[in-house]
Amino acid sequence: MISTLLGDLGRYLLTIQIPDIIDIAIMAFACYKLLTLVKSTRAISLFKGVLIFLVVLWLSTLAQLHGISYILNRMVSVGVLALIILFQPEIRHVLEQMGSQKFTLATLFAHGVVASNMEQTIAQTVLACTEMSKTRTGVLIVFERDILLDDMVRSGTVLDADVSSELLKNIFFVKAPMHDGAVIIRQGRILGAGCMLPLSKNVNLSRDLGMRHRAGIGMSENSDAVVVIVSEETGTISVAIGGMLKRHLTSETLENLLRNELLPQDTEEESKRKFTLASFLRTRREDDDHE
Repeated sequence: MISTLLGDLGRYLLTIQIPDIIDIAIMAFACYKLLTLVKSTRAISLFKGVLIFLVVLWLSTLAQLHGISYILNRMVSVGVLALIILFQPEIRHVLEQMGSQKFTLATLFAHGVVASNMEQTIAQTVLACTEMSKTRTGVLIVFERDILLDDMVRSGTVLDADVSSELLKNIFFVKAPMHDGAVIIRQGRILGAGCMLPLSKNVNLSRDLGMRHRAGIGMSENSDAVVVIVSEETGTISVAIGGMLKRHLTSETLENLLRNELLPQDTEEESKRKFTLASFLRTRREDDDHE
């Protein structure tokens, strides 16, 4: 039986032509982009619901449950329109990407530029958080990763700016209009400020954690983002990842953590040779203070 199946498979493979290969490749790419879209918009639960609906429809047809099958088939036509409405922001985002100048082959070679920008972003973030920790200025910075945070960005003020310590300190200045919200950073650039984040639903959190920490933990629970938090009450620096909060971080620990989470891993020898911008700026600042 196995030999028969292998023989049929071999004869089938011989019938495949170049247009068939192109057809399969296009469909595979479309499926990949669909799965990426679902993951990046945190709509995986809705996608599972659609799959369950299709399975129930198939089983009802197979079992000849004509009443249920009739109702589900009528729901399909309405469901397609409902899905288009539900995914309208995501569909629009994909179409905008396809029509923009950024959607080119050049993006395949931009990894090195993004990594370089991220290194400078980390250095400037560490410097700003260290200084705002001393003045007990509340800080909430979200580093976006694979899951897009467009909904959160739209809740605040949309920006497109390079990350600098001075800009971050101005945003989180206590009398600034956007100081209570979060800054969202995408690929080394500030995407939005004054953004509202979802609060954590974890009932086991310590009672001494304020709204800023609960928002940071909630954001890390609902996405793969890395969230940096500076307490307004104590000046403590914390980082939330995957719903877990790492507290009482020094500037060096914060820098190492951000580099490990946001940058490709370097070899041990390369790591020893690197002298980051944050360390340089801190050294210069300490020298100036001594003078």
